[in-house]
Amino acid sequence: MARRERRTTRRFPLVLAVQIPPGASALHWTENLSAGGLFVRTEQVFTVGERFTLALSFPGVADHVELEVQVVRRRGDGAEGPPGVAVLVPPDRPASLQRLEALARAAEQAESSRQPYRVLLVEDNQLVAAMYTSALRRLAEKDGFSGLQIEHVSDGSEGLARLGLEPKVDVVITDVYMPVMSGFALLEKIRADPALKDIPVVVISSGTKREQEDAARLGAQYFLRKPVKYQEIVAVVRTLLTAAACRAQRQP
Repeated sequence: MARRERRTTRRFPLVLAVQIPPGASALHWTENLSAGGLFVRTEQVFTVGERFTLALSFPGVADHVELEVQVVRRRGDGAEGPPGVAVLVPPDRPASLQRLEALARAAEQAESSRQPYRVLLVEDNQLVAAMYTSALRRLAEKDGFSGLQIEHVSDGSEGLARLGLEPKVDVVITDVYMPVMSGFALLEKIRADPALKDIPVVVISSGTKREQEDAARLGAQYFLRKPVKYQEIVAVVRTLLTAAACRAQRQP
């Protein structure tokens, strides 16, 4: 069954929050999903064949979607990435399968929208900025979202000035420690401005627990730890743009 799922359904590297069981306070994260299953990054231990219920959520893409799933593969912490489990929806759970298929359709429709989305990268290190830009260009050229535009500024002050101009920015990616204005100061000002407060912000830093807590408190959608892999930044931006496309499709 696992081989058939891999062959017949497309995978989408969306980063959705996962609660196991639904309502649990601890959050895990998806690495990808398809119409038949998904991979969940988690340190929680499961056995192959085990069944459990989880809830997926992310504003604009999923709002507490509960699924009954079965573990088909475990992955330890190593070269492939963080630990986690690959799960499929069992054939005797058609309601869960319908919910998962709806999520996959939403992701596919969002990619086919070809809207001219714009990402603002706030990073003072030119080499790091070039790496992030290269990753995002691959998202634009090879992974859908062909209308994606990437802009770069060197500190939070420049970023805030750009956000006050047209065309509008759809996603902000910011470092924390920069001259003139830090990433956290920029995030505070974005959330305090009624015209900017709904822009999704991704914070990238060295990843101390205090920084992660501050990012969440100030309203960042995601916190990525350095060094950031290409797959991580692409998956996060893809999820945020998918959410934006889903919201646009729902508007009259």
